Amino acid sequence: MKRALFPVLALSLFACAERPPTDAASPSVSAPAAPVAATPAAPAAPAAGGLPDRDPALAHDLVAKGALLLDVRTKEEYDGKHLDGATNISIQELDGRMADVDKLVGGDKTQPIVGEGGSGRRAATATETLVAAGYPQVTNLGGIADWDRK
Repeated sequence: MKRALFPVLALSLFACAERPPTDAASPSVSAPAAPVAATPAAPAAPAAGGLPDRDPALAHDLVAKGALLLDVRTKEEYDGKHLDGATNISIQELDGRMADVDKLVGGDKTQPIVGEGGSGRRAATATETLVAAGYPQVTNLGGIADWDRK
């Protein structure tokens, strides 16, 4: 019985412990954070690549103007379905194939690149990789299905 009382006493002491006084102007309980939108349709703020991410309208515009559309899914995923004009370099191979990326953009590292994957996670990694390699204009479309959400 004594063992069962110890946790109750410890909690009682903790609850009764003196708390520092709070400033009357500031609330003692923080307000809950605003809910995060679950829709991928709203473009994100400019990412590491200097362009907004998850903006299908921007992606379409960039590709229409000659941007590289880079599919970073596996070859098997790409062979199953891919966007017209997309070039496949899987995220697993991207680091070792930067010379290929350079050829695809004609040696112009300022040419925009639109990355896309299955859901956008791999494309986000590709964006970081490309920016670190000196490509300043990279955007993450998101997943292949996001292409149709323009």
